[in-house]
Amino acid sequence: MNLNHLAVFHAAAQAGSMTRGAERLDISQPAVSKQVRQLERALGTHLFDRVGRRVRLSRAGEVLAAYARRLFALAHEAEEAMTDVRAAGRGRLAIGASTTIGTYLLPGVLAEFWRRHPRVELLVQIENTEQVHRRLAGHELDLGLTEGPVEEGELDAEVFHQDELVMIAAPGHRLAGRPRVPLSAVREEPFILREPGSGTRAVEERALARLRLPVRVVMALGRTEAIKRVVAEGVGLAVVSRLAVDAECAAGTLAVLPVAGLRIARPLHLVRRRGRRDGPALQAFCGVLRERTAARFG
Repeated sequence: MNLNHLAVFHAAAQAGSMTRGAERLDISQPAVSKQVRQLERALGTHLFDRVGRRVRLSRAGEVLAAYARRLFALAHEAEEAMTDVRAAGRGRLAIGASTTIGTYLLPGVLAEFWRRHPRVELLVQIENTEQVHRRLAGHELDLGLTEGPVEEGELDAEVFHQDELVMIAAPGHRLAGRPRVPLSAVREEPFILREPGSGTRAVEERALARLRLPVRVVMALGRTEAIKRVVAEGVGLAVVSRLAVDAECAAGTLAVLPVAGLRIARPLHLVRRRGRRDGPALQAFCGVLRERTAARFG
């Protein structure tokens, strides 16, 4: 397979058209079309379906595009590694964080890292655990920070903090304010959960299953902030990270229920691709993360 032809195909696939692919490469559109046709002949299959003046990836094109993304991401990673070797303290880091970490823990870490390493560009994606792991495995990210279990064989995880999930209610809820809430009191209460694929949901479902606590799910929401607002309106109960409700509990707009027997600890993970070498910038970021976490939680 001609790698130059593959690079041209990759540009067209990423851009969504031959013309925009040509603009990315600063070559003519006929040159792009010619090299794509040569690649198609070499592979014995068509890579684009042509609909009028537009093109879209064929099934074979989709398969090849996935490999091309990984190949050229790895090449970019190699270039960045060489940059790190030549000039420590410079470069770019692409970091993916699941929602709780990205919203309630990461901002302070990013600010401190920027103060110490202003020449390192940080690109941050905040998504659920499943999406972060998928992007990391696909070479789209350098590092993942997630709450849920790491099940992908090509990823390695390291625990950097133990979080706690707590049950919350509106301050006017019948169970709020009690020094101790029996487990039986929350059976069949309406619950608001995170969406499927969320690390928080995976951990809380396992914990509730261990306690044999049936819950009546009335909503599944994709953001913790939305869950907190719905709970504050008195719709039902929820289980969220203690990180997420410190301010509301101090202000009296939410209450933590001290449910007997309910202790849900969960590890927060640093996740890397297996075999990935940490450059100086990534090492520095992980150092700031550990330092800030230790300072905040003791």
